[in-house]
Amino acid sequence: MWDIIVIGSGISGLTAAAALTRAGQRVLLLEQHWVAGGLTQTFKRGDWQFATGVHYLSGLGDDEGPGGQFRRLLGWLSDKALDFAPLANPFDIVRIGDFRFEIAHPRARYRADLLARFPEEAASIDRWFKEADAAITAANVMLAERGLPGWLAYLLHAFKGRDIEHFAHKTVAEALSSIRDPRLRAVLGARGGDYGAPASEAPLLEHALVTGAYEAGAWYPVGGPEAFAKALVTSIKSAGGKVVLRADVRAIELDSGHVAGVTYDRDGKSLTERSSCVISTMGLLNTIERLPRDAAPAWREAARSLKPGPSYVTLYLGFDGDIAAAGATSANIWLYETPDCIDRFWEHPDTEDAPGLFVSFPSLKDPAQQGKHTAEVMALCDAGAFAAWMGADPAERNDSYHAFKAQVEQRLLAQFARHWPALAAMVRFHELSTPLSQRRFVRTPMGATYGLEMSAERLESTALRIRTPVPGLLLAGQDVTGAGIYPSAMSGMLAAVAIKPSLLRHMNG
Repeated sequence: MWDIIVIGSGISGLTAAAALTRAGQRVLLLEQHWVAGGLTQTFKRGDWQFATGVHYLSGLGDDEGPGGQFRRLLGWLSDKALDFAPLANPFDIVRIGDFRFEIAHPRARYRADLLARFPEEAASIDRWFKEADAAITAANVMLAERGLPGWLAYLLHAFKGRDIEHFAHKTVAEALSSIRDPRLRAVLGARGGDYGAPASEAPLLEHALVTGAYEAGAWYPVGGPEAFAKALVTSIKSAGGKVVLRADVRAIELDSGHVAGVTYDRDGKSLTERSSCVISTMGLLNTIERLPRDAAPAWREAARSLKPGPSYVTLYLGFDGDIAAAGATSANIWLYETPDCIDRFWEHPDTEDAPGLFVSFPSLKDPAQQGKHTAEVMALCDAGAFAAWMGADPAERNDSYHAFKAQVEQRLLAQFARHWPALAAMVRFHELSTPLSQRRFVRTPMGATYGLEMSAERLESTALRIRTPVPGLLLAGQDVTGAGIYPSAMSGMLAAVAIKPSLLRHMNG
């Protein structure tokens, strides 16, 4: 009998399990993959090592305020086993044709750079930041609601719910509509790939929250993203917890409506572990699928209004030579073919170039990097283009899939070479990851990289609170708190606090 069972070893599950074991709880952490870490895991191909989901991080400053909250929390959870290196400043670069704008921190510098480049838009720039700040305030209220008990969440919403509704329904494109210069609109509306929505659909609330978090700086884990799982699994085990890999959860067991345990498949056997408390980090839709059909009908009905978001196609590149000399940098590059491409994602990857690319050179971000240099070239895409093969096992994917995948890979290679010819000449390895990889390795419906679609319905949904209507079942992960490593980790911490309120003092590390 375990005190708590945690399903999923992404950063939210690792955080929850590490915090609760430190609070003296007997915790079992189950992971369906053969590697712990979720989207913090890495993989190798020869001398090249690639990251699957970590490109930069916020909340890791040295200050004692909100800008350093994540660093303090991780320091407590891991006994300071994790270290982080700052990215270059500017840390994000927006490119549109020959136009280039560098996004730096802190905000004062970012704002000054915008005013210097677009002096005729001074009033619009100030109005944008004022509205973004109001949206961030509403977002923080929404996140507080997600972690509070029902009656407190209801009370808070009664006072602040109107602001949440306003900024959840207002899109980034609408907020930018009064700006005359399309290049300025593109700069302010870029980076939708950080949360998985184009500006035409993205809620201003989420955009402001995510992009605003980097105004205190951007960092990368020393030793690569796999350092998260190494440090936190060690912490969990040293405090008496247990981590089981290749544990494919099939059912969350109930007894008289209350959580009673979890049944999972491992090595051809069906096993059941007992606990009166389960934290599920596998996403709302996957969680509900593993409950009895008659459990929490109203919650199940509310979940039906939410759908999976888009996915990513990622081209992994391995280089031979000095890529920095050829123009690579530790800053991320947001490339858009035209200014209005911030309003689209890649709908037809076999017949058109990606409207936008996110390009990261992780080997230049990690000072402990030992292998050859790498890049990750990502395009937000419609997973529907891959729907015909979504349910097939890798060995069963037919020739039509492999031909389609090769076509997409060659198109991305050509697009990269057109914009970075010197770097393209140094490529010695390339491999494409599709939404099918997301579906296989992290089990998100339709390979949705960020889980549920980033929409007003998601942000306002009462189905995404930490405490679920099923007694003993808690929900954590990016569906609850939004996209990214930092928000996902905080959801795990909120779930831990819901079980052991004494952990609240560690929310700030």
